Amino acid sequence: MAAAVLPLPMSLPMPLPKKPLPAGRPREWYIAHNRRLKTMRLVIALLDSGVYDPAQAGNGRIRATADLIGVHPPSDVTCRMVRALLGYGR
Repeated sequence: MAAAVLPLPMSLPMPLPKKPLPAGRPREWYIAHNRRLKTMRLVIALLDSGVYDPAQAGNGRIRATADLIGVHPPSDVTCRMVRALLGYGR
């Protein structure tokens, strides 16, 4: 009798060590930097959930995804950036 083959659990990637942001930049730089990071996290989560088209990613779905992955609800500007990044390369 053959042993049942169980699927291997998905291993989560090891998080990269956090480094402090460079000091001395204008406040707008930090805001834009953090907005881009949040956008990338949201796009990755949406792609993982099967959302590949910007038309599928309304503000409500993006904000629900943000809640699901544990980030603060994105602004309208961040939602537009998410849709733009999803549509990139089309």
